[in-house]
Amino acid sequence: MTTAVNIENLNRVYGRGETAVNALQNLNLKIDAGQFMALKGRSGSGKTTLLNCLGGLDKPTSGKITIYDQVVSEMSERDVTNWRKKEVGFVFQAFGLLPSLSAYENIELMLRITGLGYRARRERAMSCLEKVGLGPWSTHRPFELSGGQNQRVAIARAIANEPKIILADEATGELDTNTAVEILTLFQQIAKTENVTILLATHDHLVDEFVDEVLQLQDGKIVS
Repeated sequence: MTTAVNIENLNRVYGRGETAVNALQNLNLKIDAGQFMALKGRSGSGKTTLLNCLGGLDKPTSGKITIYDQVVSEMSERDVTNWRKKEVGFVFQAFGLLPSLSAYENIELMLRITGLGYRARRERAMSCLEKVGLGPWSTHRPFELSGGQNQRVAIARAIANEPKIILADEATGELDTNTAVEILTLFQQIAKTENVTILLATHDHLVDEFVDEVLQLQDGKIVS
């Protein structure tokens, strides 16, 4: 199996002295390509901090993060931004869609950033909407869609750049049980059919049935 994520002695400390907060402490982890992993833990356990460090949105205080062959923790801000645009997809609890744009336009805008031409952008955006079952809703704006449909648009946007890894933070947190199951099933399918590595930070007990492994975090450490 190909190693998708390799984390070595990762630490993230906020502040200094007596008020310092150890958000991540000597964390070590390896994840194979195509795995769907859940990160669980109480608020403040380090789940979101870990996702932010993996996605290059936050820089570790010490330690090393390698994603495939890229040492993300040692990249410059410019290099990590370019890497993130090509290799990483993000899915958030609040969807993060632009309300004035249609489902198609939200995805197409993301593809513009990657520099794709018009025809390629259109084909890819529509292909992603079809994959998440929203082809017929391509012209609908977020307020015309349900919460589950909006999250499907967000997932379509996340896979638009054909990322190697998707980082999802409480992606089912705003959804009812049936819709959450649909979204988790979709993540499971994407991981298996497209060999995309997915890390989902969550409190949702439903994920246990869908993920390959659950990692429990406590005070910035993996405890199980």
